[in-house]
Amino acid sequence: MTFLDEEKWTGRIFTGDWVQGAGGDAPVVEPATGAELGRAGRAAPADVTTSAAMAAEAQSAWAATPFQERAAILRRAGDLWQEHAEELRGWLVREAGSIPGKADFELHVAAQECYEAAALPSHSVGELLPSEAPRLSMVRRVPAGLVGVISPFNAPLILAIRSVAPALALGNCVLLKPDPRTAVCGGFALARVFEEAGLPAGVLHVLPGGADTGAALVEDPHVRVISFTGSTAAGRAVGELAGRHLKRAHLELGGNSALVVLEDADLDAAMSAAAWGSFFHQGQICMTTGRHLVHASIYDEYVERLADKAEHLPVGNPATDQVALGPIIDAAQRDKIHGLVTGSVDAGAKLVAGGTYEDLFYKATVLADAGPSVPAYDNEVFGPVAPVAKFSTVDEAVRLAADSEYGLSLGIITADVNRGLALADRIPTGIAHINDQTVNDEALAPFGGVAASGTGSRFGGASANIEAFTETRWVTARGDVAGYPF
Repeated sequence: MTFLDEEKWTGRIFTGDWVQGAGGDAPVVEPATGAELGRAGRAAPADVTTSAAMAAEAQSAWAATPFQERAAILRRAGDLWQEHAEELRGWLVREAGSIPGKADFELHVAAQECYEAAALPSHSVGELLPSEAPRLSMVRRVPAGLVGVISPFNAPLILAIRSVAPALALGNCVLLKPDPRTAVCGGFALARVFEEAGLPAGVLHVLPGGADTGAALVEDPHVRVISFTGSTAAGRAVGELAGRHLKRAHLELGGNSALVVLEDADLDAAMSAAAWGSFFHQGQICMTTGRHLVHASIYDEYVERLADKAEHLPVGNPATDQVALGPIIDAAQRDKIHGLVTGSVDAGAKLVAGGTYEDLFYKATVLADAGPSVPAYDNEVFGPVAPVAKFSTVDEAVRLAADSEYGLSLGIITADVNRGLALADRIPTGIAHINDQTVNDEALAPFGGVAASGTGSRFGGASANIEAFTETRWVTARGDVAGYPF
């Protein structure tokens, strides 16, 4: 029997026990081949209602569990990601289309998220306040109660575990709705890990489903906090719905991140970072380098070298071949990518590499002369496309980099680190990297964007996670009952 044990999740969802989902089941498809890998249970809105009631019932006991026990479960979960890495890697490769290195990175981060979360139960839970009255006055951080997590397909394990682990550690119960296209590696894998780690029944629920299931999760009165990762359009809808129900919504949304390459950059060193930033996981990363802004003095050489790099990156089935790029998640996403590429050429951009596909395998693509008003430059492509534009002055680079509705990540390549830091201060983003590309993540670092990229840093590190998944409560205590004028 395998660790994931297909018999448990075939046609089922996880509520602490494996039960039949009201939404029936659906095929688990390998995008590289179209093969059916199994069948996964689908959750309907009725399942959300049932699970939310169960989780609300279980939450007080879980919050009252001694902090050492909650920490031990999180540490054990971290160990299990490593113990079962080979099997889980296979699912990330086949179901999500990840190359093995990307799958290994997700597993590493999943373990680290659990280890970092294991420190949260013993973290300081409040502070003492001075008071005008003769009393003890304090602030306590208490669990929010029930947290709803809605996670996407592109980095399915990381983008689920980074909310699930700290929320659980802080005494909350969790309803996780993974993208149904990655229900196993983004959902049922977490269920099995925490089940094996000793998490009590009813504390974590895994409910793969569609938009109606996600809406039911946001609307359910038991759910107090929503943690959503996905597109900006979907995030706006989630935020609006959460606002109507007076719930906090932590929104990690899209991006169109810029990599600014100054005239003093070492192109030998920069080219690897530039290609990785745009082509890692087929560009299906919110932090992907969506705009390469390059000084005019090195622009032609940069375009030529990036195009040569792109042309030599192998594309294919990551489960069977040694490739740099695997498949796009599905045909709809592939067609969106290709439409943006062809629309960009029609708008005046020059296609210097890629721009073609076979089945779901899209070649690494470079578009030169791709400035404002070019579709692939203006929009989040979510594919392996590198639009390149030139600038002549630092002020022009700042204007171009900041001229976007998004504000997630920023990369700056320069020989002068202080110059890079000063430049970063002028460009509003939630994340900035000097002498690196835009795709980076660590479990202990706060993560999030501004503007259309989301509602600010709220994942990673004790402070951000405690702020995200607890409520602030003012508590006072007096030795004698207070007296009043009437």
